[in-house]
Amino acid sequence: MPHIDYFLTTLSPYTYLAGTRLEEIAARHGASITYKPVDVGAIFGRTGGTALKDRHESRKEYRLQEMTRQAVKAGMKINLQPKFWPTNAAPSAYAVIAAQAAKAKGSDGDLGGFVHSVLRACWAEERDIASDEVIRELLTKAGFDADLGDKGMLLGAETYAANLEEAVSRGVFGSPFYLVDSGQRFWGQDRLEDLDLHLAGKL
Repeated sequence: MPHIDYFLTTLSPYTYLAGTRLEEIAARHGASITYKPVDVGAIFGRTGGTALKDRHESRKEYRLQEMTRQAVKAGMKINLQPKFWPTNAAPSAYAVIAAQAAKAKGSDGDLGGFVHSVLRACWAEERDIASDEVIRELLTKAGFDADLGDKGMLLGAETYAANLEEAVSRGVFGSPFYLVDSGQRFWGQDRLEDLDLHLAGKL
């Protein structure tokens, strides 16, 4: 059975615009997914990327145009400048890690749905994903224990740091980033079609 390591930050508009297509692709090919939240700012600093605030104005303008186009293509609402962005990604990342651990222990929660709900809260609903209240609500709606984030604080911090080191060592330099056990890497929500074709043996 194929496996996908999914490196993501809950602050990325392009990770939001991926929607739940990864989960649909994985289901189609019988693939498993491991969600690996990372500090993408730290990844930029270690892999030659440039933080948004330090980019040339032409790049910033292009980014906004591209976000708008991709949102239209995906049929998704997006706020180009969310009220609560940037914010602290750690609380939502820890919650994703804790929810994944709960799934491994038999929870019926919808992990992919939870991840997307966090991204949607930031990029379409003007909600602060660093807020404990927001995280607890989204966990509950996805079928998880609302206290997971609090209970999994230590696990979250340790895994979040480990994910960063793993990402850098495996060639990850942005979000969303998909690594397949075949060794193939796919960067960006606009490469999900290529991932699909690869898993089908056509690419």
